[in-house]
Amino acid sequence: MARPPIPKPLRIFHITAIANLPTILGRGALQSKTLLAAKGVTYSNIAYQGVQGKRARKKVVKPPGGTIHDYVPFYFAPRSPMLYTINQGNVDGCPYRQQAIVHLVTTVETVSEAGLRFVFYNYNATLDYADCFDDLDDLDQIDWALFFEIPKIDGFCKFWNSVRDKPEYALRMETRQAEFLVHEIVPLGLVNEIGVCNVAKAQEVRELLGDLQLPVRARPGWYF
Repeated sequence: MARPPIPKPLRIFHITAIANLPTILGRGALQSKTLLAAKGVTYSNIAYQGVQGKRARKKVVKPPGGTIHDYVPFYFAPRSPMLYTINQGNVDGCPYRQQAIVHLVTTVETVSEAGLRFVFYNYNATLDYADCFDDLDDLDQIDWALFFEIPKIDGFCKFWNSVRDKPEYALRMETRQAEFLVHEIVPLGLVNEIGVCNVAKAQEVRELLGDLQLPVRARPGWYF
């Protein structure tokens, strides 16, 4: 079966807690964990601490190198397995549920045209079998059918879970966690939308943004 075409522009999604927005706004950018730690910046964590240890150690084999924590992470779809895990209360030390999480959206093309350094992985970057790429021509190494097949919610396949006894879906969750990693910093000027779960949260985020003209949209289809 032929793979579906890769969407252009290709959107990418960074999730964070609304509680982190004042810090992001104050710094004018999304910044890597390494950079934030070096500057003594604290933030509300929404990630597995054990996995974060692995991300801090895992080397990125393509230029500009470093470790995964030297990069700002994005997924290729909203409504991610990680968001589901957060909403189930399965992340130790994370008090938030999905209503408190926002999606900051940009595109692969925007990042590339801005001259930012990046790499991407065809699976979750922490996995030993995930391949690392730094050439956009290699985006076809990601199984895009798992992102866009029917049934869809807001343009993306409703299902992301792996089904181990069906070869075509055996690594679906791992694929839906494929990552696009931007080295060190993503200026807020490259973000073209903030997606939230409902109208009330959209208003809350708009109030935090103040005079910053950045579209905030209720995107219930991006949530569970």
